[in-house]
Amino acid sequence: MPSSLTTATIWAEREFSGAQLGDKRRTGRLVKTAALLAERPSGSIPDAIKDLKDVKGAYDFFTHPEITYEKIIQPHLDHTRTQVAQPGEHFLVEDTTELDFTSHKAAADLGRIGDDGGRGLLLHTTLALRVLRWVDDEPTTDIEGLWSQRCWARTEPTHHGTETRAQMLQRPRESQRWAQALDDSGGPPPGCRWTHLADRESDIYEVFERCTTRGADFIVRASRKRALAHEDQSIFQAAAQAPVLGHYHLHLRARPGQAARTATLEVRATTVSIRGPWRPGGKLRPFTLNAVQAREINAPAAIRPIHWVLLTSWPIGDFAAARKVIAAYATRWLIEEYHKALKSGTEVEKSQLATAQRIKALLGILSVVAVRLLHLKVLVDINPDEPVQWDESTVLRTVLEARVGKPTNGWTTRSLLIAIAKCGGFLGRKSDGNPGWITLWRGVKELMLLVQGYELATSARK
Repeated sequence: MPSSLTTATIWAEREFSGAQLGDKRRTGRLVKTAALLAERPSGSIPDAIKDLKDVKGAYDFFTHPEITYEKIIQPHLDHTRTQVAQPGEHFLVEDTTELDFTSHKAAADLGRIGDDGGRGLLLHTTLALRVLRWVDDEPTTDIEGLWSQRCWARTEPTHHGTETRAQMLQRPRESQRWAQALDDSGGPPPGCRWTHLADRESDIYEVFERCTTRGADFIVRASRKRALAHEDQSIFQAAAQAPVLGHYHLHLRARPGQAARTATLEVRATTVSIRGPWRPGGKLRPFTLNAVQAREINAPAAIRPIHWVLLTSWPIGDFAAARKVIAAYATRWLIEEYHKALKSGTEVEKSQLATAQRIKALLGILSVVAVRLLHLKVLVDINPDEPVQWDESTVLRTVLEARVGKPTNGWTTRSLLIAIAKCGGFLGRKSDGNPGWITLWRGVKELMLLVQGYELATSARK
C-alpha cells in the first residue's frame, strides 16, 4: 500500500519519534497526538480528537515550554534531506504563504499579515520533489517532503517611506529568506542535481549567486526589468527579441475563476549578462544567466495570456532544452497545492491555542500531515494505473469496498483516490475530474472513522 496510506500510528512513529523534546514521555505524546491529527486533520483539537483524556493530553503537550515548532518538525526535515542527498534529480520548490488568525482575537504574539490589517503568521516552505522520469520533455515528480520550512510573526515596525534604499539594504530583510536554506546544506553531493524553483518574489540577485556558490541550479520567474551589463535594454526586451525556437501545448490546471485549459506557447531563449546591483560596499559584478520566454498565443477571449520569462542556469541550446526549463517551472504548482493541503486539508487556521508559540507547535505536526495529504493526491499523477499492494492490512480495503464498492478494474492509485474522496461526498462522475482538497479531507476523516469502528467491532467479537 502507498506510504501515504499507512496507518496513522505507523506514519506518526516514523515522522516524529526522533524528536528531541527532553523527555521520552513528551515524544510519546507527540507521536500519539500526531497520529490522531492524521486520522482527523484539523487545527481545532476538540474537532480532531474525541477522547477527552487525549484532548487534555494534547493541550498539556502544546502548553509545555519545551515543545516548539522547530523541535517537532526537525525529524521530518532531516529525513527529507537524506532523501534529497540520494543520487538523482531533485527540485526544491519555494514559496511563502500567510496563516490568518485575525478572528482569533485572544491569541498572543501574532504578527501583521496582508495589508497589516490582519493578524497571523508567515510560513516559508521549500518542498522537495524527486524527478522520477522525463517523457517528451515533461517531468514526472514525486513528493519527498519538506526540505526547509520557517514560520515567524512579523512584529517589527513598518518602514514604508521612512528609510532610504541604503538603509533598507543594511538591515535584515524578509527577502533574504529565498534560497537561504542552501547555506546550511553544503550543496548537492556527487550524483545529485538540485534546482531551486520559485516565482517572481525570488527574482533577487543574491539568489542567483547563492545557488551558484552552493552548486545548485535555479529556475526563477523574472519580475524586475533588469538592465543588461553590456547592452542598452532590459532582460524582458532581450527575451522578446530572441529567435523563436518552437511552439508546444501546455496543460494548465484549474485555478480560482479559471477552468483547466490547454495553452499554446511560443518559446524563445537567449543568454544574457545582467548588470550587478548596488549594495552597501559597492556595486556587485555582472551575472550571466539564461532567459527563456514562454508566451501564449491565440489565448481565449477574457483570459489573461501566459507570459513567463524564466531566469535559469539550465542549458537552452535548442527547443527541447528550453521546453524542459518551462516544464520544470510548471511543477511549481505543487507548492501551491501544499499550502492548500495545509489550509483546506488540515484546517490549521481553525486553531484556538492561546499563543503564537503553541499555534506554531501544532503547525509543526500539521505541516507534515499536509505532506501526507499532498502525496495522496499526487499519486494519481505519478502512475494512475499502478495496482495497489495491500501489504500492511486488509482493513482499509475491506472498509472501502463496503462503503463505495470494489472498482471494476481492480484497485489502482486512481481508483483508491476516488474511493477515498467518495467517502467525503465526491460523486466521481466522468466529468468531475480529480477531487479537490475539501472532499479529500472529508474522505480521509470519514474513512479513518470507519476503520476505527471496524477494528473496535472486530475486537469486541474476539
